[in-house]
Amino acid sequence: MSFIRNHPVFTFFVLAYALAWGAVPFGSFFAPGALVAALIVVFLTEGVAGLRAIGARLIRWRVRWIWYVVALAVPLLIHFVTISINQALGASAPSTGQFTPWYGIALAIGMNMIDPFGGPFSEEPSFRGFAQASLQAKRTPLVATAIMAAAITGWHLPLFFISSFGLHPYEALTTVAVTFWYAWLFNHAAGSVLITLIAHATEGSINTSDLWSAGADATRESWLYAAVWCALAVGLLVFNRHFWTSPASADSINPGRRPAEVPEAVS
Repeated sequence: MSFIRNHPVFTFFVLAYALAWGAVPFGSFFAPGALVAALIVVFLTEGVAGLRAIGARLIRWRVRWIWYVVALAVPLLIHFVTISINQALGASAPSTGQFTPWYGIALAIGMNMIDPFGGPFSEEPSFRGFAQASLQAKRTPLVATAIMAAAITGWHLPLFFISSFGLHPYEALTTVAVTFWYAWLFNHAAGSVLITLIAHATEGSINTSDLWSAGADATRESWLYAAVWCALAVGLLVFNRHFWTSPASADSINPGRRPAEVPEAVS
């Protein structure tokens, strides 16, 4: 038990990998394993108070309105830019069936937010609400996010090799890039998991594989999507350097504890 208390984030990721990857032999991936792992580790190390803290982050809605706009607008803009560049490079007009009726995107975002077996609801309370917050207690956001990017990309690794998910190994670049984006948003939105949940659900609201079903247009789109996200991540790193290298704010570390009181996250 002392090892878990001293290395909660390391323990969390070991358990999250074990639970999610446990379904791989059956051709699946248990995404809720991340949330289950976080709840177990938090309960063992912080008890009910820790679980309340995770819940408080998930429903933290009192943040500046601009972060709601950013959470919705940036992922949709990334999709729009990617589609536009792909067409400029010669792609045919994308299929728009998933956008009919007009409120289909809003409905998809809402469903993604509350789907207990989906990525956003499973990953945001655990990855941002617990792991990111804990790592930042003794590390700069840059170091904490670099650790998160490596661990989260590794956690997703089976998805790039199970044919039923339709992903390619190079799309791991997107996972790395969006990890930096979510970390930036989480910190600027006062440690609100609700805001990153909205952003994550919005990012997944458009099924890119349905825009171009197959062929060169579809392949180019997936490469462009990764490239545009990487460009955004690099932009955040370059133009907001002070944020990445300064100590995290009190709102974006474990609530109710000073940084010096948070146990070492990883060894």
